[in-house]
Amino acid sequence: MHPRLLPSLLACLLSLPLPALLPASATAPPQVMLPMRYQPGLDVRAYWVSEKLDGVRGRWDGARLITRGGEAIDAPAWFTAGWPRQPLDGELWIGRGRFEDVSDIVRGLHVGDAAWRQVRFMVYDLPSDPSAFDARVARMRTLVASARVPWLRAVPQFRVGSAAELDARLRAVVANDGEGLVLHHQAAHYAIGRSSDLLKYKPYDDAEARVIGYAPGHGKYAGQLGALWVERPDGLRFRIGSGFSDAERAHPPPRGSWVTYRHEGVTAKGTPRFARFLRVRHQLPPPDPR
Repeated sequence: MHPRLLPSLLACLLSLPLPALLPASATAPPQVMLPMRYQPGLDVRAYWVSEKLDGVRGRWDGARLITRGGEAIDAPAWFTAGWPRQPLDGELWIGRGRFEDVSDIVRGLHVGDAAWRQVRFMVYDLPSDPSAFDARVARMRTLVASARVPWLRAVPQFRVGSAAELDARLRAVVANDGEGLVLHHQAAHYAIGRSSDLLKYKPYDDAEARVIGYAPGHGKYAGQLGALWVERPDGLRFRIGSGFSDAERAHPPPRGSWVTYRHEGVTAKGTPRFARFLRVRHQLPPPDPR
C-alpha cells in the first residue's frame, strides 16, 4: 500500500461505528446487578430467598444468549426457540457440583445436542422490568410457564420467617453439595452494579488469583503438585494446598492461569484463611459496572 493512502484508510476506519470494528460474536458486557455479602441482623422476612446456583451466568437479550463478559454463547437453535422476547438474567446450570461440565459446554468444548440436552437456563431476574422484585418474581413465573420450554425454568424463590430458618435452609443446601443462598429484597428495583438489596449467603468466601508457581508434593503426592503459589490482583502471594483431585495434582493449572479458591475469612496479615482450590477460572468477569 502506498504510504500516502494510510492516513485516509485510518480516517475511514475511525469513522466506522464501534460495533463494526468488533467481532460479530462479541458485544459490550451486559450491565448487571451484583450481590453483596449477607450480614446477620437483617429482617429476612422482607426478602425472597433462592439457592445460589453453581453455573455459568448468562443474559438472554431477547434474541441471543451471551455471557456476562459479552461473548455470544453458541447454543443450538432449538435451545432458545420459543423463549420470550423480554431480556432474562439467569444461570446455565446442570446440577450441583457440575460447574466444570456446564462450563465446558458453554465454551464449546462439548458440542452437539447430547451435551446441551443436560443444560437448563434458570431465570432469576428481568433486567428490563422496572417493577419491584415482588412483581418481577410473579412475572418470571408467568413468562416461563407461558413459554412451555422444559429447559427454561424460573429459579424457585421462597420466603423464610426468621434468621434461624434462613440458617437452617443454608445448612440443608450446603449439606447436599449446594453453594449457598441468595436474598433479594422484595421492594428492590433492578440496579446496575453492587447492591445491598441483593445478598449472597455462603459458609465461605471465594475469590480469584493467578498461578505463579508450584510447591512439590510429598508422600503419596511425591512427584506431583503439593501446592499452588498464587498471586491476588492486589499483589498478595500465598499458597493453596488443598482441594485438588488426583488428576489436578498430576496436571496442575499452568502458570499464568487464573483459579478460583475458597477461604474462611483472612488472617491478621490479610492472607486468606484455609484457602482451598475450587476450579480453573477460564474467563474472568468484567469489572463491576458503575
